[in-house]
Amino acid sequence: MNRILLSTAAGVALLASPVLAYETKTFPLPNQTYIHDVAPAPGGQVYWTAQSDGLLGILDAKTGANKFVKLGEGSAPHGIITGKDGKAWIADGGQNAIVSYDPKTTQVKVYPLPEDSGYTNLNTPTEDNEGNIWFTGQNGIHGKLDIKTSKVSVWKSPKGRGSYGITTTPDGEVWFVSLANSYLGHIDRKTGNVTVHEPPVPNTGVRRVWSDSKGDLWMSEWNTGFIARYSPANKKWDRWGIPGVERAALYAVYVDSKDVVWVSNWRDNKVYSFDPKSLKFTAVPASKNGSQIRQIHGVGDTVLLPESGNAAIMTVNSAS
Repeated sequence: MNRILLSTAAGVALLASPVLAYETKTFPLPNQTYIHDVAPAPGGQVYWTAQSDGLLGILDAKTGANKFVKLGEGSAPHGIITGKDGKAWIADGGQNAIVSYDPKTTQVKVYPLPEDSGYTNLNTPTEDNEGNIWFTGQNGIHGKLDIKTSKVSVWKSPKGRGSYGITTTPDGEVWFVSLANSYLGHIDRKTGNVTVHEPPVPNTGVRRVWSDSKGDLWMSEWNTGFIARYSPANKKWDRWGIPGVERAALYAVYVDSKDVVWVSNWRDNKVYSFDPKSLKFTAVPASKNGSQIRQIHGVGDTVLLPESGNAAIMTVNSAS
């Protein structure tokens, strides 16, 4: 078991206790593929997007074997989630469409955006409590796929370009962040209108967002290297920097089943877990240098890290 350094909010480095230590495992992927995002799939498998090849990858975490599904002509899949029905839902920038894969039938279905949407540079999807798929496009749009009618609707996001990470809270509300314009947006699911919530510090470059079990929104700040939290219940913002880490560039954020927050820092090639109760950070090095972890997901006690730069998926588990 690797012993991993633990840092407190005061910046004091401590050796992690066995309870707080983590064990890691790495699954190499075909070198020619360019993994972007991952999502836990049915049966202990992992969905992942092979962006440069237009493929959906499916990793068997028990054997390390992968199989691939062609998504369509010109496909360049970016973000991916697993719906409540077990289907993979993909934001496909190459096809300018939302794409689904049904593991029961192996059917791939493409839902093109309206023709007048133009190229949107699709980014990330999320599923609301009714099974509808909401998504962002970096060219400044957010949209919805109505699961009952298959209708795709697209709206222009406030302030133009930059719509990036998106998440659904436990009560079904949908929120997204704008990387280019540094705001948190709350989507009215009936109208598509957006209420903008400005962070207390300008130009933070909020890149990804994830809801915890209470409905608080956690964000990774690319420009400043801070973790941000916004609580809709009391309209309060909080921010934390990683102790002892200067000029961090936080790309991905994820909140696990215990409400521990995970972020990836491109500056030092590590991911950090942050416990909001104790305010302690734990550093977990990537499998190799140049990992370029653009997204984080997980299931149960397992955290999934897609290493774009290393053509690998690294898993992190709490050590027993």
